[in-house]
Amino acid sequence: MANAKQVMDFRPSKGITTAQSNEHQRRWTEKGWERAMSVGNYDPTREHLNFEIRAGKVCPIDKTRSIPERMSDNLLARGIKDPNAGLAEPRFRTVVNFIFGGSRERMHEIAFGSQIVNFDKGADNSHVERCKDIEEWAKDVYSFVCGKYGEENIAAFIVHMDEQNPHAHCTLLPIRDGKFAYKQIFAGKDKYEFSARMKQLHSDFSEVNKRWGMSRGSSISETGAKHRTTEEYRRHLSEECTNIEEQVVQHKKALSDLKVEISLAERRVKGLTSMVDNLRKAKAEKEYQLSALERTLQSHQGDTAAIIAERDRLEKELASIQTKLEDKQDKLRTADQQLEALKRDMDAIGERTEELKGEAYKYSREIHSNVDVLLKDVMLETLVREHSVRLGEMGLSEQSRFDGSLLQSLTEQGSEVMHCATLLFLGMVNDATTFAETHGGGGSSSDLKWGRDDDEDNRAWARRCMMMASKMMRPASGKKQKR
Repeated sequence: MANAKQVMDFRPSKGITTAQSNEHQRRWTEKGWERAMSVGNYDPTREHLNFEIRAGKVCPIDKTRSIPERMSDNLLARGIKDPNAGLAEPRFRTVVNFIFGGSRERMHEIAFGSQIVNFDKGADNSHVERCKDIEEWAKDVYSFVCGKYGEENIAAFIVHMDEQNPHAHCTLLPIRDGKFAYKQIFAGKDKYEFSARMKQLHSDFSEVNKRWGMSRGSSISETGAKHRTTEEYRRHLSEECTNIEEQVVQHKKALSDLKVEISLAERRVKGLTSMVDNLRKAKAEKEYQLSALERTLQSHQGDTAAIIAERDRLEKELASIQTKLEDKQDKLRTADQQLEALKRDMDAIGERTEELKGEAYKYSREIHSNVDVLLKDVMLETLVREHSVRLGEMGLSEQSRFDGSLLQSLTEQGSEVMHCATLLFLGMVNDATTFAETHGGGGSSSDLKWGRDDDEDNRAWARRCMMMASKMMRPASGKKQKR
């Protein structure tokens, strides 16, 4: 299939909740299913098609133990302690959640073949059978994760075929050498290393999907899309400022220490320079005295034996002075080099300190500018939540007034609509379409060229992106979601 793209979503977390586990395993009561179907695109008549991979084999989903319980069993068997255990609030990233999939049409082909599947709400698809290809694809992806991070670290690998687009959820424990090591395995030393690792991960995954006719999509690290709330971003900026301030303090101390070292080095150079000058003068004086004695000998004046004895004494003193002079000159060269090195270090630290001050100022400005964004984000969240409560108090006829509205979309799929709108705003239309299709939306059926007008300002463009994202996240059938 032409232009079929792979999908790989990467989301680290500080654990997995029972609610998330129940969603992965479909451990829902009848009321739980009703609630899930009212807010999402689930088809209970296809739930029997779901499966999981355990030890490289296709198995029915084991619902006897939740994923948190499986994780606990895993750690206990390996003698590894959960660093978040006993903490009032979890602090460490102990779980990495992967979602693997691809373009909707291609995943449908792999999962259902030529069978006709009705994706309308309430449709009966109990006759649909699971194709062998989806099992083989899942085993390939499972092997890929095992090869990268170790089979023993996979807490769950579950494939869903009862949603709009077949996909796999992998719950991974970031453990290396018997310890949780998220930073070493994934994050790296800084954001640049993390970005490079994510790009490489997408490229490596594309090698797996070549067999299945899907090419590499754009990674989040490449597109620049962030799975972070405004509050998380503000906290990140604040942490950056704190880190920079700490570095500035360290640099100031280093500069102070260097000043002391430079002062001592300058004294040493000055002392050695004086010694060398004095030894050179003494050498010149001895050489002059020897020259005078040689002239006296050549003129055959005075006591020859006494003159020769004096000459031998002067030569010994001159040899001693020469040895001392060479020693002091070597020490002076070394001291000069050390002084220059200290001065270069001081200049470098001074320049870096100024750079850090500039960075701190920049981050500080970003924090203040993002306060406005945070307040608007909270306001929107509050309005949507209040609308959801009020909507539940209305009758069906009153609720229908909001059908197709942006407010309805934000109430039912707020985070998905916002993420899709962000991709559109950044000009990543293909990524937005893939995201919508893999998260229950029908995409946009319009053939019109989509893009920003030359004279369109940011607010107008953002408004259009929100409206388009709302449209793209609606189910393909065009029917409203049940409340």
